[in-house]
Amino acid sequence: MLRRYRNAGEPISCEPVAQGLLNRGYRLLTTRGAYFLKHHLDGDRDTITRQHRATERLRTLGVPVAPPVENTDGETVAVIGGHCYALHPWIDGRHRDGSQLSTAGSHDLGALLGLVHTCLERVMEPDPPALAYVSPDPADTFDLIDELLSLARGRTRRDVFDALAEHRLMERRDLLELHAHRRPPPGAEPATGWVHGDFHPLNLLYRGDEPVAIIDWDRLGVQPRAEEAVRAAAIFFVRPTGELDLTKVRAYARAYRRAAGARASELAAAVHRVWWERLNDFWILRWRYQLDDRRADPLFAAVSALAVWWTREYEAVREAFAG
Repeated sequence: MLRRYRNAGEPISCEPVAQGLLNRGYRLLTTRGAYFLKHHLDGDRDTITRQHRATERLRTLGVPVAPPVENTDGETVAVIGGHCYALHPWIDGRHRDGSQLSTAGSHDLGALLGLVHTCLERVMEPDPPALAYVSPDPADTFDLIDELLSLARGRTRRDVFDALAEHRLMERRDLLELHAHRRPPPGAEPATGWVHGDFHPLNLLYRGDEPVAIIDWDRLGVQPRAEEAVRAAAIFFVRPTGELDLTKVRAYARAYRRAAGARASELAAAVHRVWWERLNDFWILRWRYQLDDRRADPLFAAVSALAVWWTREYEAVREAFAG
């Protein structure tokens, strides 16, 4: 790998970076300094190169990013053994979730995401045509709940996670039966734009109180921008008990709306769509029971509790984002 980077120096050590659910990362120390070596498990050379070019252009607009290092051929993606790799400068910083942010820091986070969205609009090609929006069908979700219940109950060595999963699945089925009439209707796709696609605490590095790098642009794409703002807040500001810190959400959302030029009605509609999405979503349980992948298990308690709390406090959550 390093033979393709003439100025990167000779390798001294290469240690895996433990955090993150997707891709593989390593802290690479060489005679010239420290780097982040990323092994892309998804994506092809052209797609990853487009992501890299976007971050390079975003940096010129003042967005805190860590564009990759070019190799001796002027390329940013190295394909070795059919796998894609990229070398980035190592950024000293730490991740901070919403509990570690003040109200002012939450405001700044919303302004930062708004900056990302407006700058992406400037550096990316025009958006593709809007597509028809189809919300999750509760009938499909009921089938999935039955399947996951069977898998959770059928384990030979059940543990506390399996018991919680069974409880949440039955609880969610009751909620869906009660709120099925609130399914977002089909129609035109909400206002879309280029988004980061995975904006959460593990993809944002801070140095002190200042964000120094937004990382992992693998899911860069066109989506409803307001939905990314709501999804991000639901990750940053969820408490371990499954409640959102609505004071911080309010500060974040107001700053986002101002920076992105988004209307309050856009955020309110996005809150409804993301709430319905969460009510029908069981990705953590699908990983565990269908794929035998437990990496996301630690997230389940808060994520599953949030869907219940959000349903109960629906009006307060909408007001926090749109008020």
